[in-house]
Amino acid sequence: MSVAGLPLIEKLKTRMHWHQARQKVIAENVANADTPGFKPRDVAEPQFDARGRTVGGNLQVARTAPGHLALDQARAGMSERNATRFEVRPSGNAVNLEEEMLRSAQNQSDYQLAASLYEKSLSMLRIATGRR
Repeated sequence: MSVAGLPLIEKLKTRMHWHQARQKVIAENVANADTPGFKPRDVAEPQFDARGRTVGGNLQVARTAPGHLALDQARAGMSERNATRFEVRPSGNAVNLEEEMLRSAQNQSDYQLAASLYEKSLSMLRIATGRR
């Protein structure tokens, strides 16, 4: 069995990729803080089953009517947040910069934790196999 097939390693890799995608979305929210009518977005958190596999990753969306949006126009994995939690400016923009900065700092901290766990897991595997 390769190291890449271990559930813990796969979970940590998926988690780090999720944090990278989330940081990009947070940066887009901050960049559009002055755009009229812009609503902040967030990336849906990955879910895992008991065996460590990602749940819901292969969800198929059916276009049931010609008036529905095509999948190529959708942003995979992203969902709109409830934008009326704090303040909504007269332009209709709902980005709260303080909240976005807190989310960015928390996301960075969580990424560092996942990266550290990934590194330590690989180090333990090397020790267990006799390859330091």
